[in-house]
Amino acid sequence: MDKKLGVYVCKGCGIGDAINVEALSEAIEGLDVTPHLFKDVPVLCSKEGVDTIKADIEGEGINAVVVAACSPRVLYDVFDFPGCLLERVNLREGVTWCQPPGEEDTQMMANDYLRLGITKISKSELPEPFKPEEEISKRIMVVGGGMAGLTAALEGAKAGYEVVLVEKEAELGGWKAKFYKEFSAPYNDIHDLSVTSLIQQVQGHDKIKVYTASEIDKTAGGPGLYSVDIKSNGGSAQEKIGAIVMATGWKPYDPSNLEHLGYGKFKNVVTNIQMEEMAKAGKIVRPSDGGPVKKVGFIQCAGSRDPERLPYCSAVCCLATMKQATYLKQMDADSQAYVVYKDIRTPMQTEDLYRKVQRDGAVFIRGEVESVSEQGGSLVIEAMDVLLNDKVRLEELDLVVLATGMVPTSMPAEIPKKEMPAEGGGTELREVAPDSGFFSTPALRLQYRQGPEIPTLKYGFPDSHFVCFPYETRRTGIYAAGVAHRPMDSTQAKSDAAGAMLKAIQVVEATAVGAAVHPRSGDMTYPDFFMQRCTQCKRCTEECPFGAINEDEKGNPLPNPTRCRRCGVCMGACPERIISFKNYSVGMIGSMIKSIHIPEEDEEKPRAVVLVCENDAYPALDMAGLQKLRYSPFVRVIPMRCLGGLNLVWIADALSRGVDGILLLGCRHGDDYQCHFIKGSELATTRLSKVAETLNRLALESERVKVEEVSIADAHRIPEILNEFMETLEGIGPNPYKGW
Repeated sequence: MDKKLGVYVCKGCGIGDAINVEALSEAIEGLDVTPHLFKDVPVLCSKEGVDTIKADIEGEGINAVVVAACSPRVLYDVFDFPGCLLERVNLREGVTWCQPPGEEDTQMMANDYLRLGITKISKSELPEPFKPEEEISKRIMVVGGGMAGLTAALEGAKAGYEVVLVEKEAELGGWKAKFYKEFSAPYNDIHDLSVTSLIQQVQGHDKIKVYTASEIDKTAGGPGLYSVDIKSNGGSAQEKIGAIVMATGWKPYDPSNLEHLGYGKFKNVVTNIQMEEMAKAGKIVRPSDGGPVKKVGFIQCAGSRDPERLPYCSAVCCLATMKQATYLKQMDADSQAYVVYKDIRTPMQTEDLYRKVQRDGAVFIRGEVESVSEQGGSLVIEAMDVLLNDKVRLEELDLVVLATGMVPTSMPAEIPKKEMPAEGGGTELREVAPDSGFFSTPALRLQYRQGPEIPTLKYGFPDSHFVCFPYETRRTGIYAAGVAHRPMDSTQAKSDAAGAMLKAIQVVEATAVGAAVHPRSGDMTYPDFFMQRCTQCKRCTEECPFGAINEDEKGNPLPNPTRCRRCGVCMGACPERIISFKNYSVGMIGSMIKSIHIPEEDEEKPRAVVLVCENDAYPALDMAGLQKLRYSPFVRVIPMRCLGGLNLVWIADALSRGVDGILLLGCRHGDDYQCHFIKGSELATTRLSKVAETLNRLALESERVKVEEVSIADAHRIPEILNEFMETLEGIGPNPYKGW
């Protein structure tokens, strides 16, 4: 692309008062590209300002625009010039609002940022959206025909999309259809099952194709291009799919682990699921002799919130007990319910159902169950009442109901093992990690190099960033809904299913035009591989957090662009630097670093390059500017899509040019990670550990390179982090390579 560059500098929002705008044009002299136009405008975001740019695009043939004004995170709808390259230089939050006006160092900072912006756009090409040879499908597959799956299917169909629903059981409805009653808004009583009507609506909708007694045999491709083989009733079928909602549901916690509460030891100790089955059959009786049930003891958190059994709360067991105590009373007005609980958890308006059960006469005892025993054919619960600080004894119970929790169906009964390299050479079978893609119970059978199922957290629930992307999994185009996603009741499951379906619709529409979805929504770039230099090292396929790259039998990467989230982790992983994007590459960042002006040593103006994650750290820097927090004028910030894209050559190049230090600001990693690309900041930290060894060998202090975790809420820490790093560099002294 032959570029005709126009540079436009805003003088509004204090920029014109803090820096010499006219002097900026002199600061960019000597760069590889010379602007065709250089203009300063009083208020660039005004209609007059934008019209100035548009007039130059039309009249002067400008096709590459540098807007030096406010942060690129704001007014992106104003500075939108289709068909043109655009680069935003942050002079407002990044310079004017965080530095004293009129100072030489402030001007030097603005000069450098403008050079960075022009260098970047000079190395960029206009993105061309990915257009596969195969037609993009907008059909959406829902896996699981329970409450969440049915709701997702119906919502998708109502929105006008064809839906394929696959259910492994012979009948739709899941666990919900096996229950007797349900609780739902307004939560002042229990109700007949609503799932019956939902099943009828799904089965009668002309946009929904239903497979029952069916399982997925193979899922190949990526968003917009999935080819799904389905085994159904002894036959097989193949469907072209654009996105997947995984609503595979849950299974009850295994009660065989609850012998300490009498399960398996006494016939009249049952689970809440068995209670539902008896009620559904029409009569609640003692399993031991079929006798009537008058007195029932409910034990909450049976196995749940127990580090040795099911460590988490399933969020619904308390409400299930409220429901069962209610219909117990409705079936027999003389019956009596006792509830032994740790905490009663009634979210939203479900507190009303709790009050109703209290009014019905149920007795609630807060404490820990010490024993369940049998005496004279009846059951006895002994518990420590923590409110009375005394022991209580519930006698002559006909039935004890254990409120067992939910386990996602993805959680395997036994942890799978996989052949892996052994420390002493060769291979050995080792248990796989939950986030490996090989952990979950088979459901989707993905043809991904990184595993056939969705990576999960340690309890089997999938995630991709629970704060910003609650519906996403670590496989683009596949969204979890209902209890496959996290423990929840049916009301929440319906809401969750609608949200997951909306995300599925979003991905098929974005894929159809070649755009990325979360978190780089709308990005039209995708990674390009220069295969002639590939060494088949497999690092790109191993480090891609989203399984976007398969490989052939020789180890050559086989990228799937529609699975890609455009994070650039593969770019940072590649030792040969053969992976690049149209507007993001190793060479581009390297050139930007080289465009920073490095003062002579005797000027005593150190320079630090700060590579910043655009997801959390860069917004935190913007917030620091917005709050007018001052920090060192010697730092030069370069945004990155993710620190996982870090290539070590940038560190070497920067230090060899005389940059005094490199600071990386990324997201928190670990169990409670905040990285928008899962492992980006963790990978950057791993790579930097190798840099420290190299620096020591070169007699350069390892303190010159540092990584810090920053969240979007850490704006107040930004001055402290940057200033402390600069103080460290000043203590070490100038880079000895300065001036070479």
